[in-house]
Amino acid sequence: MNDKKPVYLTKEGLEELKNELDDLINVKRPANIQAIKEARALGDLSENADYDSARDEQAQLEGRIKKIEQMLENYVIIEEVSKDKVDLGSTVVIKYMDEDDDEEDEYKIVGSQEADPFASKISNESPIAKALLNRKVGDIVTVESPNGSYQVQITEIK
Repeated sequence: MNDKKPVYLTKEGLEELKNELDDLINVKRPANIQAIKEARALGDLSENADYDSARDEQAQLEGRIKKIEQMLENYVIIEEVSKDKVDLGSTVVIKYMDEDDDEEDEYKIVGSQEADPFASKISNESPIAKALLNRKVGDIVTVESPNGSYQVQITEIK
């Protein structure tokens, strides 16, 4: 019974998740277990900040491990995409229509787990990606954002 929503990942994103999971299980978890053992050895656990800190870290580690394992159970690889229309995995160059300059922005549309605005990777669930999906070069689309709507033109699909 797998009724969870799919997690869209690029091949690179899948490898990054697998590597992170491996690091969490084989490096960070054993280090955390050792830290808990050492803190326990100090005696009274009721006022032991090292123990509390190690237990908090353990909860975070286990939560992240569980989340990654769930993502890996439900992932869908973003395949190579066509250059004819914007799709998940597309890199899109856009021009803002309401600005006077000719500056363009480039975004890669990825699944929400890989989104990183600082690396120009936007989630397929973001307002701008939703507006761009299934559109073509030359199309002018209206983006409905929390700060109001604006228009962009697709100048290139890579």
